[in-house]
This record gives sequence, structure tokens and C-alpha cells, in this order.
Amino acid sequence: MFLTILILALFTATYFKMSRSVKTTPVGIDLGTTYSCVAVWFDQHNRVEILPNEQGNKITPSCVASNDTEFLVGEGAKNQITRNPTNTVFDVKRLMGRRFSDVKLQKDIQSLPIKVVEGPTDKPMIVLEHMGINKEFSPEEISSMILKKLKEAAEAYLGTPVIDAVITVPAYFSDKQRQATKDAGTLAGLNVMRLISEPTSAAIAYGLDKMSDPNHPEHKNVLVFDLGGGTFDMSLLTISRDGAISVKAVGGDTRLGGEDFDKAMVDYCVQEFNKKQNKNISKNVKALGRLKVACEKAKRDLSSTTVTSIDIDCFYDGTDFSIKVTRAKFEMLNAGFFEKCIENVENCLRDGNMHKHNVDDIVLVGGSTRIPKVQQLLREFFDGKSLCKTINADEAVAYGAAVLAANLSGNGNKAVKDMTLLDVTPLSLGIKSQGRYMRIMIPRNTPIPAMKEENRYTMYDNQVRMKVAVRVSR
Repeated sequence: MFLTILILALFTATYFKMSRSVKTTPVGIDLGTTYSCVAVWFDQHNRVEILPNEQGNKITPSCVASNDTEFLVGEGAKNQITRNPTNTVFDVKRLMGRRFSDVKLQKDIQSLPIKVVEGPTDKPMIVLEHMGINKEFSPEEISSMILKKLKEAAEAYLGTPVIDAVITVPAYFSDKQRQATKDAGTLAGLNVMRLISEPTSAAIAYGLDKMSDPNHPEHKNVLVFDLGGGTFDMSLLTISRDGAISVKAVGGDTRLGGEDFDKAMVDYCVQEFNKKQNKNISKNVKALGRLKVACEKAKRDLSSTTVTSIDIDCFYDGTDFSIKVTRAKFEMLNAGFFEKCIENVENCLRDGNMHKHNVDDIVLVGGSTRIPKVQQLLREFFDGKSLCKTINADEAVAYGAAVLAANLSGNGNKAVKDMTLLDVTPLSLGIKSQGRYMRIMIPRNTPIPAMKEENRYTMYDNQVRMKVAVRVSR
């Protein structure tokens, strides 16, 4: 006797031909590790617009803080991080959908000034002091505050309710991480129409712009290189003149981004201060918080200048801190991270069965792609090919999500309505076999939706029940 096991890969499938009646204004949201933004398609203007927050800025820090009277989200939270580091949450995206016992998560927690404890079902819980009482919040609850802030900003700008949203996620997010993102949207009062991978969303923005070009070739191979604040993603895809976008392969690292570059500089500065002053500030949360802000600014400065300085008055125990940092030093501190980016590009091309000479365009997305060394390494890898910077690196992901939201709602012009997207599964799907082994049934980068059927024999005659453990892996 045997049972038939059927596995479906559906969770990121995005085939556009779908519409329904429009009741509210659908939006696209880029829920980033360090910054987030919201966008909408305007039929009357025939274009996407990135919507400003209450400060008039188009990107909002993905930061939440608690004080004695209220919760602060966005700029308000980030601006007080040096005064209130233990009650200011950033990088919450790296906690989403993960187990507290995860060794990699424990390493991430060590670099955070906030307290993270084990909650029910091995969930990481963030401890914040609010109105004099310590309260625990799940990563989904913190993320929902950011999403709600974006929702309110969109409603204020549009003057209409905002319920429906397409939210972006890293290409390599697991099913649990995707579900956690969807749960955060629900907590924020949103109907999450679809989750879409960030580089694929950026490809929609790029494709919509290029397909209007009469000189666009029949097919164009594009690599979207998305290096953001906390994650690194890429999509290798083919864009056709008729509006079809076909993803060939995805790649990346959910624990690689601008925050890691900042941390490398923070660690270097701590080492230099401890050595010069014969003091140890490694456990001083307030001093490290001030240093992190200064290092992030220095990193940005080094994208346009070859040398900058970090100056902090009364840094620790009445002692000032001042140090000059060159671009060369910054590049040396992060050489391993930069090399890992190029290794991921090689792997993505290999998975997509495409030679680098067959890539027509390399599209840069994410704030960290402004780093000169990253651009240099990419140009060298692609033998001097110029890099595409025509789309806004900070806004492209939200832009593409807004296009998808319009399509799913039956809005948009002919190009939006005719566009089709064929995605792939970023992770392999399979079933647990003997011991700790997994039998892969649907390999990663398989076009979706996909279906695989397999017969399995029972352990004994007349067996009526079998437990099947579905697993995912890279």
C-alpha cells in the first residue's frame, strides 16, 4: 500500500491577470530593515507617486521607540535613539518569523541595545519600558506600528481610506517570515493583497519604465542588484516587449546590508577608543548608540568623499572621541561583505543558467548600492559594463509594489494591465525523510505555481494515517 504526496509551490506566485472592484486606494509598501516607504498609482496622472510622511519625507525610518507617555515611529523614534537606546527598536525585520533559539538570531541580538527574551513557541519578544512598566512586544507588533504609520501618511495625503496593500519582502524570506510580515499588515489594519520579493518589485518599476521605449528589444536580460540596509537580494529576469517579466533565478542574503557595514565601523572605533584611552566601552549602551549614529553618517559621507571624521563630545566618562576614517579603511573593514555580494551574483547567474555576457542591464536598488566599492566590484565582474541608475534606489521597490497593487485592483493604464509576472520559488521545498535528511521535491528557482507528486509506501498493512513533514531549504 502507498500514499500519494502532493506538494504545491504557490506562496510567491504572482501572475497578474486578476482584478476586482475598487473600494479604497490600494498602495504598495516597501517595509525595509532601516527605511520604509509607501507608493500609489494615480490613474489621473498615469504614474506612480511616492507618498510623503508627516515630515514631508518620502522614506520613513523603520524605527519604533517608547517613552513615558507614547510610542514614537519613524523620525521621532530615530531622533531620540542616543538618549533612549534601550527603548528604541531598529532592525526588527531581522527578528521576523525566526526562532529565539536560532544561533544566528542570538548573534544578531547581541548587537542590539534592546532586551529580547524568549516568548511562547520560541518566539523572540522585545521588552520595552512604557509608562514605567516593562511590556513584551512581538516583532510583528513592532512592524505593524511602522506599517500603520505609513498607512496613516497615505490616508492623510490621499484623503481616502487605505486598506488594500502589496507589501514587499526579501527574496530569501522563509514561509514563516512571510507569514509574520502578513500578520504585521493585518495588525496594522491592512488587507495584504500580495507579498512580492523586493528585487522583483524593483524589476516591475524598471520594466514599466523601459517597455514604453519604442527601441526596447524583443527580450532583455536584467539583473536587479538590491543591497539595502539589512538585506541583500537579487533577481535575474527577462523582460519582454509585450509586458512579460519572467524571473529566472533569485539570490541574496537576509543578513547582509548597510547595518553590517555600520557595525564593522563601530567595532573599529570601539577598538581604537579602548586602545587609546585604556577604557572599555563595549557594554555602554548609550555611548554605542551615539557611535552608531555617527558611523552611519560617516558611511554616507564616504560615498561622496575619500575621507571623513567622526567627532563625539563627552563620548564616555567625560572623554571626547575623534577619529579620521578614509574610504580605503571603510572598504578594508567591509571587504569580506563586498566579496560575498559578488559571490552571490555568481551563484544567481549559475542558478539561472546565464553567462554574465548575456546580461543586458544591471539595475542598482537599495541605498547601499551608492557605496563606490560596491559599484566598482560589479563593473569589474561584468567586464566594465555600465550600471543602470535610472530608477531611484530608495523608492524603486515601493514603486513596483504600487504597480502590482494597481493591477490587482483593476487600475492602471494599458501597460500596467497587460503586464504579467512569472516568478520562481526562492527556496527548495521537500519532505523529511529518514533521520534529519530532506528529500527535495521542488528545487529553488522553479517557476511557480508548480506541482510535484510522489508515491510513498506505508510502514505496515492497512495503515490509514501518515505524518508528512514539509521542509524548506536553500
